[in-house]
Amino acid sequence: MGWSWEHFFRFLFSEYMLNGVWTTIWLATVAMFLGVSLGVIVAFMKMSNNFVLRRIAIGFIWLWRGTPLLVQMVIIYTVLPKVGLKLGVIESAIIALTLHEGAYFAEIVRAGILSVGRGQTDASQALGMAWPQRMWYIIIPQATRVIIPPLGNQFNLMIKTTSLASVISMEELFRRTQQLAQIEFKVLEAYVCAACWYLLMTTVWGGDPKKARGAL
Repeated sequence: MGWSWEHFFRFLFSEYMLNGVWTTIWLATVAMFLGVSLGVIVAFMKMSNNFVLRRIAIGFIWLWRGTPLLVQMVIIYTVLPKVGLKLGVIESAIIALTLHEGAYFAEIVRAGILSVGRGQTDASQALGMAWPQRMWYIIIPQATRVIIPPLGNQFNLMIKTTSLASVISMEELFRRTQQLAQIEFKVLEAYVCAACWYLLMTTVWGGDPKKARGAL
């Protein structure tokens, strides 16, 4: 059971593997976009003066941060159809990743907003700015400096987290790697190829953290 460079390079650039890479990229992108959008909404709900909205946000974060994503994904895919809500593999994966990311990103957004000094809010109120104006022109631009760096880390994590969708047969990179290893009986070569692709994707997205901080 020796190493085969021939199989490694054949797997690395095979259409079968590249399709899995593409699926991982678009799945991570869609789930991240929806998760970030949801996280912003949940963050504002948690900071709201409305008791009901605040408790809903707290409960949402507690539930989705406190249980494993793998369990959440399996429940969404296998349990919900039993109560009449039928979802496909793609829909189940996107919903699970979105809800999970939304819970985590909500706390990132909240931390960013709270990092803005109280004096900024008081000054904007003194100028007669309404709450939407204060948020749009004063708070959010300053909070962005705190929110952006974790956002990049979260997307890197999302790229790797998509591999959990393989448990519900989502044809992403990890699932394709499993199938390729079973078909070709070259387990090490197949999984090293997957590792290379994950490393490439996270490296390309991650870039230079120092440059990213300097751009803010």
